[in-house]
Amino acid sequence: MQLNAVLHSLPYFSDSAVLFAPFSAQSWAVFLDSGHPRSTQGRYDIIAAKPICTLVTQGNQTTITCGNKVIVSNENPFDLLQSELAHHSEMLNSSPLAEFDLPFVGGAIGYFSYDLARRLEDFPNLAEDAEAIPEMIVGIYDWALIVDHKTKKSFLILYDETRHDEILRDLSGVATPDETELFSVTSEINANFSQNGYAHAFQKIKHYLREGDCYQVNLTQRFSATCEGDTWQAYQALREINAAPFSAYLNFPDVKILSSSPERFLKLTGRYVETKPIKGTRPRKSDALENERACLDLKTSPKDRAENVMIVDLLRNDISKVCQKVRVPKLFEIESYSTVHHLVSTVTGELNANQHALDLLKHCFPGGSITGAPKIRAMQVIEELEPNRRGVYCGAMGYIDFNGNMDTNIAIRTLVQSHDTIRFWAGGGIVHDSKVEDEYQESFDKAAAMFQVLRRFQKF
Repeated sequence: MQLNAVLHSLPYFSDSAVLFAPFSAQSWAVFLDSGHPRSTQGRYDIIAAKPICTLVTQGNQTTITCGNKVIVSNENPFDLLQSELAHHSEMLNSSPLAEFDLPFVGGAIGYFSYDLARRLEDFPNLAEDAEAIPEMIVGIYDWALIVDHKTKKSFLILYDETRHDEILRDLSGVATPDETELFSVTSEINANFSQNGYAHAFQKIKHYLREGDCYQVNLTQRFSATCEGDTWQAYQALREINAAPFSAYLNFPDVKILSSSPERFLKLTGRYVETKPIKGTRPRKSDALENERACLDLKTSPKDRAENVMIVDLLRNDISKVCQKVRVPKLFEIESYSTVHHLVSTVTGELNANQHALDLLKHCFPGGSITGAPKIRAMQVIEELEPNRRGVYCGAMGYIDFNGNMDTNIAIRTLVQSHDTIRFWAGGGIVHDSKVEDEYQESFDKAAAMFQVLRRFQKF
């Protein structure tokens, strides 16, 4: 029997963290967060929990759990997710929602880690997998809370009306962790590169650039500390310090994701595709005149503009595999956030009629702005030189709904908690003109908000 979508109006809250808080401790609860009201660049927040189906990929196997039915498959995880979405779309009729301007009508929400690319390309296994978490975790949700900050309206979408009262009961609950659940950082924050080690890797990249192997390589260092307690508290501090339009809090079994990403990876609405690569960064200044100078320096920097163009060309090529009418309507725009200014461009296209959102994601994955150019060779160099695998960092998180619409971020400015350790990464693109001291410092500029969060919770 097919279930029809039903829409209920809810009270509007300018800060959706209030709505998510009662769900925050539930395993598989997800919050796609525009950062509102501190950030006004995004429009929608999406909250969901208790998925009807889950897909977890680790290594070559994906475990699909739908109720009491469990299937383990070695097929490509992108294809498996597409198949599950199609199956559930047949049972859940979203057409009653067609008249409403909604970004999401139920569907898949989760993350696709950077290392999921190993299922698409052949890479050597050199970097240590210290996290040992799944390469993909996605839930398929048959209900969601949607908050529209433009119209100041909130909605509950669901297909099974018998769940209505249960969801409202959960929503009216209060999250009050006891003293033993308070989040705390219990060690110093350590980097996986010494400054000398970073300089050695930087020089190796410069060698590859001179030899013509690559035009640009993204070099990243990872920071980590031990922790305990409720990571939802840490996320609330992160969104206070560094509100961003493509943020997310994902509470999955054995791993929590806390992201304040400023970067959209791929958005698909109908057949319209948009990606907004970031390449070029300056720290914000407290003095207004100095801040204006920093923006002008970024906007006119030959090095940053060259880096940005390289990645724009890479994304145009990736999108063209499944799109037509590929355009670059905006080049070298300045976007400002709590701690940094970024140089951002916009690439658009029209998805071919025989392609799905997951075909688009698969052909563009991972995002070129965090790999380098050409992409495959840059990723091989990253694997050689970075001590640890990136895991979720530089992958993507977001949604693909039952109508085939999609919005995903690039998982930067992201903390990952698993096995009593919390980790975050920061880096930048290395090109011929790069200077090691500047690039090393830029990684700390980009990581400033995460350092602030963890230092706020240090208990020693």
